[in-house]
Amino acid sequence: MASFDILSKVDAQALDNAINVTKKEITNRFDFKDSVVNIDLNKKDMKILLEAGDDMKMKQLVEVLINRSNKQGISPHAFDQTKSAYPSGKTIKQEVIVKNGLKQEDAKKITKLIKDKGLKVQTQIMDDIIRVTGKKIDDLQEVMQLCKTAELDLPLQFENMKS
Repeated sequence: MASFDILSKVDAQALDNAINVTKKEITNRFDFKDSVVNIDLNKKDMKILLEAGDDMKMKQLVEVLINRSNKQGISPHAFDQTKSAYPSGKTIKQEVIVKNGLKQEDAKKITKLIKDKGLKVQTQIMDDIIRVTGKKIDDLQEVMQLCKTAELDLPLQFENMKS
């Protein structure tokens, strides 16, 4: 039986590289000259703390961060921006959480999507990984295509393909 794993993880080194490139670009941009801009990555909690002088600069900072991360191979869906920016003294701060790992409800949603399609595969949720097994590789490739085209707002990777 052929199988593969569906998972959602962010490479910490790629994220660190994206943040360093973002810092470099921001320091060289004319519109950020002589303004307060800080970008801090908490690798343990996978959170990015952004600080900018005003609301417009914060939006530009988030946009640059997402663009640079995308070039490093990190999906824009990996960033949870549900927490809005808040004023802190003379600056504005925002906490961006990096989604790392599949949550139980997301794993159930993906499993339900696969089951509803009626494909001849079995799914098994193992912590933050979904293992998909089937007799034909074509069925597994169809599951991959289904997950890629579905509107899940998750950065999904497909690994450990065995035939």
